[in-house]
Amino acid sequence: MRDFYQNGPELSNTFTSDTYLKPFLEKNVPKDFHKSIFEHLTHVGNLASGTWLNWATDAEAHPPKHMPFSPWGKRIDVIETSEGWKNLEKAAATEGIVATAFERKQKEFSRFYQMALLYLYSPSSAFYSCPLAMTDGAARALEIYGDSDLKEKAFRNLISRDPKTFWTSGQWMTERTGGSDVSHTSTTAKKIDDKNYALSGTKWFTSATTSQMTLTLARPEGAPHGNKGLSLFYVELRDQNNHLNNIEVHRLKDKLGTKALPTAELTLHETPARLIAGEGDGVKKIASVLNITRVYNSICALGHSRRALDLAWDYAKKRVAFGDVIINHPLHRVTLQRLEDEFKKCFDLTFFVVGLLGKEECGAASELDKKLLRALTPILKLYTAKKSILISSEVLESFGGAGYIEDTGLPRLLRDAQVFSIWEGTTNVLAMDFIRVCEKEDGVAALGEFLKKKGSTKVGQLMDPKWKDTANARDLVFLVAEMVAEVL
Repeated sequence: MRDFYQNGPELSNTFTSDTYLKPFLEKNVPKDFHKSIFEHLTHVGNLASGTWLNWATDAEAHPPKHMPFSPWGKRIDVIETSEGWKNLEKAAATEGIVATAFERKQKEFSRFYQMALLYLYSPSSAFYSCPLAMTDGAARALEIYGDSDLKEKAFRNLISRDPKTFWTSGQWMTERTGGSDVSHTSTTAKKIDDKNYALSGTKWFTSATTSQMTLTLARPEGAPHGNKGLSLFYVELRDQNNHLNNIEVHRLKDKLGTKALPTAELTLHETPARLIAGEGDGVKKIASVLNITRVYNSICALGHSRRALDLAWDYAKKRVAFGDVIINHPLHRVTLQRLEDEFKKCFDLTFFVVGLLGKEECGAASELDKKLLRALTPILKLYTAKKSILISSEVLESFGGAGYIEDTGLPRLLRDAQVFSIWEGTTNVLAMDFIRVCEKEDGVAALGEFLKKKGSTKVGQLMDPKWKDTANARDLVFLVAEMVAEVL
């Protein structure tokens, strides 16, 4: 036994090996689209288990670097990223991971196709999926609120399939004063003319800092405090000479995970900006971005869980212990199967909401669909995030000591999973968002109607008076997630 070594887990084509995705698409997407979609997804699944994985490994091994000054002392604030990271950006454009949703060649089913691409791309992207989330959200906001100039330039670039013209976008809302509470946004906007402003203030977290543009909230001079005084602005990060537009980068954040993703702290010093769709209602307008980014977060958490489970199943068929491969030990098999059951609920819930989003964007959604989309989006995001952490932790344990060793790459699964519950609103923030939907938009009534149609026997639980106490909000959202997943 002295020369015996265990073999590590390996991936095969992540589309053809997936037992959920193709059957779901076969059932829910018209047959006319199957051939082209499945051929493309097979191609992407092959890249995700090979080339993209190598690029992601390079991006993780060579994290971004901030160079504040040139060798001669001039402030330059250059953020260098690896070749792997740049290649993953090109791949996202070429494969249409944003474009597919806006081309809408598959009508209201386009979001199924696009999110299937993202589901395969994300776990092999070193979190390039984060800039894509904000890019998709920004494209949707500009599609709804942008004027002809913004649609002609920025929107077209955001949905381009050409790596030479493809843009990504940031989403700069988080500040030292507010965090999730954007009502305390302190960035100010000085009016230049009807469309143009100069923004000043510090943004505490800015992911996708290497993007070409961003959407951000700021308070025009004289506007009231609180949410009502905020407006939505479009900012191009660089001028014609490729210099930052009065933007000073203080540092890159040293994070628990997502190491390849550049996340910066920066200050705007009268940075040129364009007002989007008039002053005021900035929070309402940015909500169109959040709806997209929360669904992205859910898809990426789902893809992350799938990747963890794929590795665990493969290893279980190789690892010999107590006289047999561990997949043949009943307790280990039951453990993995229970994780699969948790994953299946997440899969069904996620793609159900994706379907609602696709119908809403194409004008095919009923009033019930629209209310369900609003009610379920925050629930979906927090539920899939929490389950991804659970699955990742159990998967690490299934590898024993190897799961705790850095150069196996496995510890990154757990570190990175933790971000899903933080991005786009923490669990408590999202739970309270759902409570507001219940109070203002008949969320409970819509869910009750849907569950009754699906034959659920648990609808009465939603009417329990105890849920009116916001201290129970977390319990309520997990109850709703489980009830909906159960009937799908």
